[in-house]
Amino acid sequence: MTHPDIKPTNAVSVFGVPFDAYSSFLKGPAKAPLVFFDSLSNGSANSSTELGVDLKKHPHIEFIESITWPEDDQAFAVIENTVSQIVEGGRKPLVIGGDHSITYPVLKGVAAKHDNVTILHFDAHPDLYDEFKGNRYSHACPFARIMESNLASRLVQVGIRTLNAHQREQAQRFNVEVHEMRHWQGPEQLDIKEPVYISIDIDALDPAFAPGVSHLEPGGMSVRQILDVIHSLDVPIIGADIVELNPTRDINNMTAMVAIKLYKELCGKMLG
Repeated sequence: MTHPDIKPTNAVSVFGVPFDAYSSFLKGPAKAPLVFFDSLSNGSANSSTELGVDLKKHPHIEFIESITWPEDDQAFAVIENTVSQIVEGGRKPLVIGGDHSITYPVLKGVAAKHDNVTILHFDAHPDLYDEFKGNRYSHACPFARIMESNLASRLVQVGIRTLNAHQREQAQRFNVEVHEMRHWQGPEQLDIKEPVYISIDIDALDPAFAPGVSHLEPGGMSVRQILDVIHSLDVPIIGADIVELNPTRDINNMTAMVAIKLYKELCGKMLG
């Protein structure tokens, strides 16, 4: 429900997208929004962010129930329409997925208001395949669809450690700024001066920090490394998503709590 004194120009709308129909390996991310919101209220962590914003009953946060659709092939239209309404109302979407395919319709919705979007993308995988296993809308393809549709003018990727020849070609084609994990030194490598949309695939993290994902890719980021980048940003965050949490693979709910930590710090920055 919407808080009565929400200010549209400084509000964050949080909602879940329980979709994993386009996951190529394992199902499970569709269960993430329910686990996320249950964990958010379980009392194991307080509501303060590290930068001093208390999210508890914050007047500028709107929680929307997870959206639904009659059939999987209608999901993208519902996602895009939901985000379009949010941004046209002057609010910022913070989306809890779901697999990474949802970022494409989310960005289509963001485009209802924002031009020349810069995307900051954390992931083990560049997700730039032209198609994957015959599916152009696979969770391995969203950034190819986004860039070829001109939904973003700039794509900056951090944590990548699975580049193959095809995706290197795609990165060159779309002029993607890829920061491979083997070369990562810290936020000082980034030069982001425009409003930014942030997309966090939980498997950007090393499995030691986040075992609850479908694709375990060792050699990844720490939670602190991602937080350092978020905290270092000195530009508005116009929207964000956290995707690919797979509760069926989690251990003691630890990955869900990592997702909540990322949510808290993102939300706090978006409210600023």
